[in-house]
Amino acid sequence: MGEGEIVWQTPANAPQRCDYIFHNGRRHVRPYYFEFIAHVKNRWAGKSIVDLFTEEFKGRPYEYYIDAVKCGRIQVDGEMVPTSYIVKTSQKISHFLHRHEPPVMALEVKILKEEADVLTVYKPASVPVHPCGQYRKNTVVGILQAEHGLAPLFPIHRLDRLVSGLLIIARNASKADLFRQQIESGLVKKQYIARVVGVFPEEEQVVDVHINYNAREGRSTAEDTMAKGKAAQTKFTCISSDGVHSIVLCEPVTGRTHQIRVHLQYTGYPIANDALYLTKVASGRSVEKTTADRAAAISACSTAHDIEEDCVSARKENSSEDFSIDPMCTNCPNLAPKGYDGEEEGLWLHCVRYSGPGWIYECPYPEWASLK
Repeated sequence: MGEGEIVWQTPANAPQRCDYIFHNGRRHVRPYYFEFIAHVKNRWAGKSIVDLFTEEFKGRPYEYYIDAVKCGRIQVDGEMVPTSYIVKTSQKISHFLHRHEPPVMALEVKILKEEADVLTVYKPASVPVHPCGQYRKNTVVGILQAEHGLAPLFPIHRLDRLVSGLLIIARNASKADLFRQQIESGLVKKQYIARVVGVFPEEEQVVDVHINYNAREGRSTAEDTMAKGKAAQTKFTCISSDGVHSIVLCEPVTGRTHQIRVHLQYTGYPIANDALYLTKVASGRSVEKTTADRAAAISACSTAHDIEEDCVSARKENSSEDFSIDPMCTNCPNLAPKGYDGEEEGLWLHCVRYSGPGWIYECPYPEWASLK
């Protein structure tokens, strides 16, 4: 494909049905050209443009960055520069990329209830709520816009990417602000269910243990000392058990990253398919396997996170032949970017209910909640 044929996309380009490719049970995004923008940090200043990219964004080889600068795929303040160019603080750097988004499970984003100013959906596992990291179109917000023409959308709470269940979305900014005020005032009650290892105790368990999140590792730890992490409290009640696993009602009082997962691990009853927080004894498999959590954390600490900080077609089986190969792209001809092997499964953690002053929203239970 020649440069003259390239159509660059920006965040203003709304996702379309034809942007998605369904292949081997995964929803892929047809690769597209996109301008990533960053501004030169103080620690970057004084480096050559090629050295900057080679040292800070290690996902691509040195030779790629040489070629990208020479052909204008990397520009400074909207201008082509020589490979020896020395960057200065606050300059705008543009990196024009053939973008490959990570795949997600090919599950429907089901609309549960559509009101004038509120939309509730059944969020499938593996799909992030909104654009983040390497995801832009493969998000709940993107899919709803592409498949239902719904925009603008304002998610009023977050669900981790691997978590499924109820997601409440405001249809306007004022309604979103009202929800957020209620959440921040402690007026909103949240309920999840999890499938955990072992027979969970019959009496209610209250875990009041600080949580410390490590963004580089993409995981949290429970801290017995109050000097580390943030205060966190979760209530757990056993719903049922088959002697091997238990279904547990989880009511987080606070909202820390991976709170329910870490507090269940702390009690000795981790989520039964949570590779990130299972011990080798509990899981029977190595926790060192590159999970979707870990792959996302790795990518968040490299190109996607830093460079983005400033800034369905018919359901059938398709292949890489359905998109144009870019000769400079380091991911082509593969649909998925490096680090995503397509083996992930949904976490057995599901949001079932949110309630606040005068309102209640609920979501059906997933199939794994039945222990028959």
